[in-house]
Amino acid sequence: MRLTSRPLLTLALGGSLLAAGAVQADRSDWPESFTMGTASQGGTYFVYGSGWANMIADELGLSGGGEVTGGPVQNLALVHTGDIAFGMTTMGPAADAVAGQSPLAPGMVLDNVCAMFPMYETPFSITALASSGITSISEIPDGARIGFGPAGSTSDTYFPAILETLGVDFQRRNGGWTDLGGQLQDGLLDVIAFAAGIPIPAVSQLEVQSDVNIIEFNEE
Repeated sequence: MRLTSRPLLTLALGGSLLAAGAVQADRSDWPESFTMGTASQGGTYFVYGSGWANMIADELGLSGGGEVTGGPVQNLALVHTGDIAFGMTTMGPAADAVAGQSPLAPGMVLDNVCAMFPMYETPFSITALASSGITSISEIPDGARIGFGPAGSTSDTYFPAILETLGVDFQRRNGGWTDLGGQLQDGLLDVIAFAAGIPIPAVSQLEVQSDVNIIEFNEE
């Protein structure tokens, strides 16, 4: 069984760069450049967001690009304050932010945002080195060191609560996906919990360099 979440692209309210007929529209109030908030390198957000920003910049003749951020939670805050024009998020962090429940700004309603379009489904999976012998969630040992991605990422938002509910005892580790992949190979982590679009660059790199087990959720 594959658990999934749906990420959205959001932007600050007021003056969408992609309004209908934008190429022919009056550009007098357009910015000279724009920034797309993604997440850490090694994750799908960075690849997707950077590519999308470059495509839009080329189509509209503007300067724009992706920026490394902490991921969905931070992107909502940055779009809300106008520090970036676009930000990628998943629906859980987005709902929390609009309801004033963002862990980055507790009690502050971050509603100066609107959704543009759904991007793709985000599967939830766990990666372990084959040499660890871990082939299921029930085999994750007590006290396991688990990498959840950057603080405030989709994985870091959902996965700790999921594993706690399933009775997994773990030590929480945060960091960029590429860095966490290196730690897994070096034996500093037991597993990495990924919530990202497929293919995940960090996992693809791990598969080239090591034998890994990709663990999904079963029906139980």
